[in-house]
Amino acid sequence: MERLRDRIAVVTGGASGIGRGMAEAFASEGMKLVIADIETAALDGAVSELRASGATAIGVECDVSKADSVAQLAERTLEEYGAAHVICNNAGVADSSGGPIWEASLDDWDWVMGANLMGVIHGIRSFVPILLEQEEGHVVNTASIAGLIPGIGIYGVSKHACVALSETLWSGLQAQAANVGVSVLCPGWVATRIAESERNRPEAPRQPQEVDPEAEAIRKIFESVIAGGMDPAEVGRIVAEAVKERRFYVLPHRWENMVEARTRNIVEGRDPTLETLPGIPD
Repeated sequence: MERLRDRIAVVTGGASGIGRGMAEAFASEGMKLVIADIETAALDGAVSELRASGATAIGVECDVSKADSVAQLAERTLEEYGAAHVICNNAGVADSSGGPIWEASLDDWDWVMGANLMGVIHGIRSFVPILLEQEEGHVVNTASIAGLIPGIGIYGVSKHACVALSETLWSGLQAQAANVGVSVLCPGWVATRIAESERNRPEAPRQPQEVDPEAEAIRKIFESVIAGGMDPAEVGRIVAEAVKERRFYVLPHRWENMVEARTRNIVEGRDPTLETLPGIPD
């Protein structure tokens, strides 16, 4: 989509982090915004601030893990603007289980996969038919560099699935010669609050767990690295350019060597390589 001005952007997880960065970037392009988030107070604050900066924006409380909630988001978007053009399935959570995946509870799997994979699926099911009917639009799915390299817990599994889902969506739209673009965003470290995503986790399914000192130390390292990551506003600008260029793979951190290493292992039939992520001590 070369022209974004006066088009409608829908951003889930848009009250903070990468979603907020996307919203600001789209607003600077003259787009009208629908900001969706599960946190009501943060959502209200983000919408107020965006409006104060001159943006046209509404906020919709939304739990992306629930199909009905995302369907209602689509309905509200059409009620307000009559169209939707750029759909950012961005809301996500971090894996806080901290241990081997075979020790993770089913509640942990449901929590992470519900937001990071099913949230994207719900967004696709609710909005892609609208884009096809309009014969115009673009979908941005937020994955992670963790979706292109091995070995990062439930979170990595969910992000690999998001990449595969995005590739499958792209293929299906191409097969129909649809005028709907797809991008999959795979950033590295970004200064967001994803390490605190447990704040939005329902209390009911959680099981009390003993604190593992080693896992706690690793968590603190990740929090420190994330805090020093890329500005979400810069990620948002990169995404806006990718939409205009109709670019599929969006890697703000350009960690090609890690992706290339994984690909070579696959092609040459070798075992996966466990490499240290940039910024994480060996």
